[in-house]
Order: sequence, then structure tokens, then C-alpha cells
Amino acid sequence: MSSIKIELGGYQPPTSVHNRAAEVIGDELIKRVGDAVDYHLDGNMVETKGIKAFDLPGMVEAGDLTMCYFASSYMAERVPEVAIFDLPFVVKSREKAYAALDGELGNLLKEKFLTAMGVRILGFWDNGFRHFTNGVREIRTPADCDGLKMRSMNSEVHQEFFKLLGFEPTYVDVADLVAKVKSGEIDAQENPLTNTYRFGTYHYHRHITLTGHFFGMVLVMINEAIFEAWPADIQQAVQASVDVATKAQRGFAQAEDDEVMAALDPAENDVVELSEAERYAFQAAVAPLVAKHRALLGDRLFELVE
Repeated sequence: MSSIKIELGGYQPPTSVHNRAAEVIGDELIKRVGDAVDYHLDGNMVETKGIKAFDLPGMVEAGDLTMCYFASSYMAERVPEVAIFDLPFVVKSREKAYAALDGELGNLLKEKFLTAMGVRILGFWDNGFRHFTNGVREIRTPADCDGLKMRSMNSEVHQEFFKLLGFEPTYVDVADLVAKVKSGEIDAQENPLTNTYRFGTYHYHRHITLTGHFFGMVLVMINEAIFEAWPADIQQAVQASVDVATKAQRGFAQAEDDEVMAALDPAENDVVELSEAERYAFQAAVAPLVAKHRALLGDRLFELVE
């Protein structure tokens, strides 16, 4: 009997917390089912296949790729409820976010993605609190953001957020991010510390402001029709392996923040930690955006993560 082929696609360097967790999935599958599954991780399809990161969910949806991990920020047009993770300063605690995703909120999102895209969500990974970096000046107030070209994902919510602060948002796929930072085509970007460090953008952006404005969430998704065609023992092994990898990934993500802070050289980077008053000024500037989406999404989603 031939092995069941499973390919998981990603878009990050091999040392990223996501690809390290994706390797855990493979290790766990071997423990559970041995060679009944032929698991292949292509952790950076941007480089190996020359695709845009944005293409991955569509490939899983079409059945051209078995599985992928993907930032939820890009998915709000398909499943509006994930926008709760794109609203600034709403999620303040990893632990609260994990509890929601492992419970009521996670169950809701699983149902929505299955209906909207025909994909099964196997796990929710930690994409870190996002922070501003730039190569122009220190950012401590919304006024400091004025006129800076900010790299944005293809997300209306993110772009509205940046505009409220005075940035000029510009969509740039992650495949092109480092080149545009290096060339100075964009002045600023925002990412978890792990991405800022692993992608190397800190070399070109001296100024890092620990805003923690968004808490990123990554979906581990699989084509439902492919999953349903497998024997029950393979289905169970895949879900159990992702469960182990999810716990590991969250640990990697939290440890990485501390490791990056320790690795940054004060001679190369200035790190700003906002005071409560400074943080409040940012929150006040974007309050209309949060209020608008609270009206759209309903209070319950906010109660689960705040």
C-alpha cells in the first residue's frame, strides 16, 4: 500500500517559529503512523516555487496543496470574524487569546472557514504582537507617524489603522518586503519581533517601537475533501500531530520575543517602550476604527479576547 502524501506549504525562513512547528508535525506523524504517511514540508514556497505568500490558501482551497499555515489578517474578506485579530490594541494577553481560540472563538472560526472555503482549521498558531520599525525617526506619538510610507498587508482594516495614525500605507507582499525596506521604497513596516529579526529588516530600520498594536494569529488549514478521504486513523494522527505542534509553536513564539530583544545591538537599533500615556494616545487615535468594527462584529467576540 502506497503512503498518503501530505505537503504543507509555508512562506518563511527555515528557522522561523512556524517552520520549526511544521517540522514537529512531521516528527509526530512518524511516531504515530510511520511510513503510512509521506509528509513533505516546503517551508518557503515563495523561494522554491516563486509564488506569492497570498496564493497559499487558494492552493489549499483548490486541492493543489494539502495544507498550509497562513496569517489570518489576509482572510477577513472570506471570514469576517477573524478581523477581531486585526483591530488595534484589542488583544492584550496571549493567554486570553489562546483560551478563546482553543474554545468558543476557535470553534466558531472552524465552522466559518469550512463553510466559506471548504478548508478545515487544524490549529491556531501565535504570530506574535506586532510592532513598528522604521529607518527615519523615533516613533513615540501618532504625530511621529505622519507621512511615513508604511508597508501594509492586503487588509483594509490595517490600511485604515495606518491612515488614522498618519502613515501612508502601501501594500507589499512578504516576498518583496525586505527588498523594499532595503531600497528605502517604504519607510516603515510592522511585524512581530521574530519576523523583524529573521527577515533582517532590523538592519535597515534603526528605530523599533514596541506598540504591540495587533496580536497576530496564524491558521493551520487543510483541504477538507482531501482530509475526509483519508482513513480515520490518519485523520486522527494528523490532528493529534498538529495539536502537539501548536503547543510547541506557541512556546517557540513566546521564547523568540525574549531571544530577539537580547540579540538586538543597542549600537544598531533603538528600542522604544511606550509609557501608558503614550500608548493611550495611539489607542485614542484609532478608537473610531475599533468602535466601527465592534458594531459590525458584535460585543461577544470582543468579550472573548479582551
